[in-house]
Amino acid sequence: MSTRIATRPERVRPRRLRRTRAIRDLAAETHVTPAHCVMPHFVSGGLRGETEVPSLPGIAQLGVEDLVRQVAEEIELGIRSVLLFGHAREPADKTSDGRAAWDADGPVPVALRRLKAEFGDDVVVIADVCLCAYTDHGHCGIFEDGAVKNDLSLGPLARTALAYADAGADVVAPSDMMDGRVAAIRDGLDAAGHEEVLLLSYAVKYASAYYGPFRDAADSAPASGDRQGYQMDPRNVREALREAALDEREGADMLMVKPALAYLDVIRAVRESTRLPLFAYNVSGEYAAVKAAAANGWLDEARIVRENLTAMRRAGADRIITYHAREAAQRGWL
Repeated sequence: MSTRIATRPERVRPRRLRRTRAIRDLAAETHVTPAHCVMPHFVSGGLRGETEVPSLPGIAQLGVEDLVRQVAEEIELGIRSVLLFGHAREPADKTSDGRAAWDADGPVPVALRRLKAEFGDDVVVIADVCLCAYTDHGHCGIFEDGAVKNDLSLGPLARTALAYADAGADVVAPSDMMDGRVAAIRDGLDAAGHEEVLLLSYAVKYASAYYGPFRDAADSAPASGDRQGYQMDPRNVREALREAALDEREGADMLMVKPALAYLDVIRAVRESTRLPLFAYNVSGEYAAVKAAAANGWLDEARIVRENLTAMRRAGADRIITYHAREAAQRGWL
């Protein structure tokens, strides 16, 4: 008599792990919590005031005290990291060299000092380092003879990062995409005694059409030309690995891929190539598209936000910079 047990296909039922929400949570491989999110903020001159950004519903340029209030709320929600972008106070503040970027009394240094005085180490404050919001030509570096001059831009960028470190930034994040800027900034910080300040590099930043609403918020659109000569070609992924490896060798502590949704394959490739913490930037156009579709009733906002952020984490991002962070935490979407 045979002792062989007959094969019964119904023994193996993956659906058992999906039967209830509690079981699905038990078996879930990927999680997104408020602590995984970084909330971006646009800082304008002045102590108070909120100027809504029409192309970014729910996002405003903030005075310093309004920023402090919002960050306090975000800490209570479990969001422990913020990313600051400056906004020129007056049109006259925009110059060819972007010198207002490193003004110790500019919007970002003032906000940094205020946030660190209020919250200390309860919040990680990241300061974006770029010149585009402060240049009269709108490019991310020194612009001469119709082109951005890479090496001439390194000094102003390092000077900007140092001003932010002096003001209390926990992390400086160069987003300009100049070659060699990570090394220049790291050397400048170390020489000034800021060895402990972290450097988050926008290592993989594509020349994307998804940035439009951000440029409205920061008033940073190029006056002429575009940024395809220094931001990455969306057709390339091997180049992304080269950029990430170069920035890691130059002293970056953390890396970023930007944008996120159209570049999940790049996030995965970079994740597999480095052991450094990896950020994904869920950029303004991605956020605005969701907001517009939700406002028209074309999709369920809570579900699509959760699905999008989960995809970024599943692709390999350790942290996600997203304009959805505060609202998603408030409404229990995560």
